[in-house]
Amino acid sequence: MKTRAAVLRSINSPLSIEELEIPSLGHGQVLVKILASGLCHSQLNEIKGRKGREYIPHLLGHEAAGIVVNIGEGVKKAKQNDYVAITWIKGRGIEADPIKFKKDQDLINAGSAATFTEYAIVSENRVVLISEKIKPAVTALLGCAVLTGAGIAKNLNIQKGDAVAIFGIGGIGSSALLKAKSMGAKVTAIDIVDWKIKWAQKECGVEAVIPSEINSRKFDFVIECSGSKEAMEMAFESAKDQGTVVLAGNLPPGGKISISPFDLIKGKKLLGSWGGGSSPDKDIPEYVNEYLNGSLPLEKLITREYSFDQINDGLKDLESGKLIRGIVLMDNL
Repeated sequence: MKTRAAVLRSINSPLSIEELEIPSLGHGQVLVKILASGLCHSQLNEIKGRKGREYIPHLLGHEAAGIVVNIGEGVKKAKQNDYVAITWIKGRGIEADPIKFKKDQDLINAGSAATFTEYAIVSENRVVLISEKIKPAVTALLGCAVLTGAGIAKNLNIQKGDAVAIFGIGGIGSSALLKAKSMGAKVTAIDIVDWKIKWAQKECGVEAVIPSEINSRKFDFVIECSGSKEAMEMAFESAKDQGTVVLAGNLPPGGKISISPFDLIKGKKLLGSWGGGSSPDKDIPEYVNEYLNGSLPLEKLITREYSFDQINDGLKDLESGKLIRGIVLMDNL
């Protein structure tokens, strides 16, 4: 059996759409027909070599929706024809060996959950069953953008009336925005891109400003999602003395920020986040219910949909700031 897949073969190059051989399923592995996959800034970092070069050639993508085609030995979490979300965040189930596709004598690394392919092999612990009421484009968001962004807001235990600032209105920042708003927070979105400010105001009904308009305002919680050194430092400074700052953005390797340790002494908290601290098997069903009851309107995050052959166009749009979240709809949909 073969699949078309988007392969990263060299740093700073477009993905190459190629036909690969699908290997036999191993212990704990699940074969999934991909319906939709999200475009995340993590893929841009991989293309630029910021996450290492030792795995090239390899497949990208880590949030998707799909249908289970077959399961390997030991898999109990999913069965044939199940509708699932795929996530890079570990959940319940087997952590299978990393997957390798083949092209002639060439091995293509795919890790535990690579989704820029018509058919993906993923570890059992990276799939979560999903209600068929959720369309594939929205389901794909659940695998990274929502688990990370909404997860940060959820795990901060934000209370009604708390002042929350979110720096960087991409997929993760917007997910945090929607979740914080649903929790009753007074949300301020901060970005340098004019259309994103207008989007947050119109589509999400929150205050949205450019960084210079923050002035001396202070917030109970600040979530930084832009990956900018300057934004990280401003985010830390804009929290109250007893406030909490979460850094979710990624600086280039070796990048550092400068903060005043006296702010920490006064009680300000600085946290990092790995996938929002989420538990996929528990949190994804919760977000699905919130989406279905209208309190978490995730469809607002989708700026544009692309065909599989347009995947490089989508990545260019993502890098140039034209997207909240782009979704690749596979040609087999």
